[in-house]
Amino acid sequence: MIDRYFSFAEWLNDDSGEYLRQREQAYFDRMVADMFGYNAAQVGLPQLDLLRACRISRRCRVDMSSAGDVQADPVHLPFASQSLDLLVLPHALEFSVFPHQLLREAERVLIPEGNLLLSGFNPYSLWGAYHHYKQWRGQFVWHADFVAAGRLHDWLALLSCEVETRASCCYMPPVVPRRWMSWFERLEVIGEHGWPLGGVYFVHAIKRVQGVRLITPRWSDQVEIAPVLRPATRAM
Repeated sequence: MIDRYFSFAEWLNDDSGEYLRQREQAYFDRMVADMFGYNAAQVGLPQLDLLRACRISRRCRVDMSSAGDVQADPVHLPFASQSLDLLVLPHALEFSVFPHQLLREAERVLIPEGNLLLSGFNPYSLWGAYHHYKQWRGQFVWHADFVAAGRLHDWLALLSCEVETRASCCYMPPVVPRRWMSWFERLEVIGEHGWPLGGVYFVHAIKRVQGVRLITPRWSDQVEIAPVLRPATRAM
């Protein structure tokens, strides 16, 4: 049963945790594969390599424990300002005592037009209802403060981070036994077509800086060829 776990990292080894882990890994693999730059970092969940499909060569995982490549407090990231092209925050805000400060740190270390990928639990879902029920009963599966996607959008807007895309997953109840999971897979298909009650949401945001924009080459279907200059000769 899920009740025996008291940390999120341990819960990820349970049936429901594995179900979540596989879907989050698939999302991040798909998103980071098309992102480029020089430096990338993942903050939290160091047991998952969410940057494995990233083409950025210099990347690391940051965590307060020794499990990370870089051991540091997420609210005081050991990176220079405007030094990261990509930052991944898997469930980092809801497990942070200072989520606003963590998000400000994320904005600080990202370059202009840098990419920010976040995941979080939806409090208005079956997963959110289960978590609140456990808290009401005094039975904490793991200690977390779920942040609604709308609330997160407001926080990002204050930091001039523009939300590009949003997605969801985990539509089945969080306590379904493994033998029943295949039956509930159809809920994922329904959810991909717009059902807003997924247990987990993903947000892709871009740091916008006024007066700064990427300049990309302009390609033309027609190539102009310069005229060939010929030496002038005096008629005989």
